[in-house]
Amino acid sequence: MRADVTFRTGPSVLVEQETGTDGLEEDDMTGDVTVVGGGVAGLVSAIACAEAGVRVDLYEAHGSLGGRGRATPAPYVAHEGPHVFYSDLPHWKWLTDRGLTGPLGLPALRQAKAGFVRDGRLRPLPPAGLARMVLPGRPRTAPVDETFHDWAARRYGERTARAAANAIGVVTYDADTGRLSAAFVWELFRRVYAPAVPTVRWVVGGWQGVIDRMEARAGDLGVRIHTGTRLSELPGGRPVIVATELSSARGLLGDDSLRWESGHCVLRDLAVRSDRRDRLLAVDLDSGGFHEAYSMQDPTIAPRGESLFQLDMPVRAGESAGEARERLDALADLTVPGWRERTTWQRTATAKGRTGALDLPGSTWRDRPAIDRGDGVFLAGDMVAAPGMRGEIAIFSGIRAAEGAVRAVRRSAKAAARGRVG
Repeated sequence: MRADVTFRTGPSVLVEQETGTDGLEEDDMTGDVTVVGGGVAGLVSAIACAEAGVRVDLYEAHGSLGGRGRATPAPYVAHEGPHVFYSDLPHWKWLTDRGLTGPLGLPALRQAKAGFVRDGRLRPLPPAGLARMVLPGRPRTAPVDETFHDWAARRYGERTARAAANAIGVVTYDADTGRLSAAFVWELFRRVYAPAVPTVRWVVGGWQGVIDRMEARAGDLGVRIHTGTRLSELPGGRPVIVATELSSARGLLGDDSLRWESGHCVLRDLAVRSDRRDRLLAVDLDSGGFHEAYSMQDPTIAPRGESLFQLDMPVRAGESAGEARERLDALADLTVPGWRERTTWQRTATAKGRTGALDLPGSTWRDRPAIDRGDGVFLAGDMVAAPGMRGEIAIFSGIRAAEGAVRAVRRSAKAAARGRVG
């Protein structure tokens, strides 16, 4: 089932819909490689193929590129989910080597206030048990075949285990992160919270700025970009990279096995008149919610004198999106005091089945849908067999898919050359 995202701004309701036409003629596809999908994974795939000297046609069903990296137009530049990068994996170097990140932003020291919601109260420091989990000497890995809750509760206690699972809800978008593989959750928890040289990076203009630079890079390399065009079947005679959501890839490839666990959450983008009480970050240790300001490190994304936040709340099993939004509003009451009276703009969204890969006990990223599907078909996106979280998975899988497609093109060229000689 395809998961749409519904945005609400004021009284009107805007539903994101795919547009475009089916049934391109083979003559319209002149590239050596076809990329289906113009999100982060598709753009990375197209760039990597073109850099290897391969001609690329990229098809995107929507009227613009970017997928979940898209943002709303100025003056309020809001994204479909948190929009930071971490620089501790090679995907960051791949981006920076090509100048795709652009300038970086930092919050002023006076604005860099954090908070932790515990037992319904906003506190300036995490509980002692949670802090002890990231002290030096703690294990670097956890078991793959055990739930994070069971493993963490045995080592640190039940209450601390639940708080730690909720602390990483911003990455999983899951209301029961404790049910996931201990190895999966522990790696994410250490990346986000363990004391180290900070690796989080805020890019000015957010992911939309990165998408714009990717699109320009692809164009400079000669990638033919076709927006508003949906392919209903795979083109023959050339390698194809399918860089869509798994739900779309299932239909295009006719492969019902293309499934993986993902999250379900509600989000609220919220612009308010600035107040000295506003804070940069807040982690909801009770429910897995999260609050972050983006205008504090990047004033270009909101009008002067206003602060732009994003808050998210995982939807619990059996809970409606409306009930989850009530909990989200309660989080906003704590983290953005007086927000209802201060609001200048807002948008809500529900994300289900499109929030990145989650690994259940007994599984790792290597068990996710394989990138190489055989017969010159490759899969890329944020829920396939590549490491990292969300956008990182999309970037790594896009690079891997491109490498496979380029090898396939070169093998085909060599075979053709041998045939002509013979």
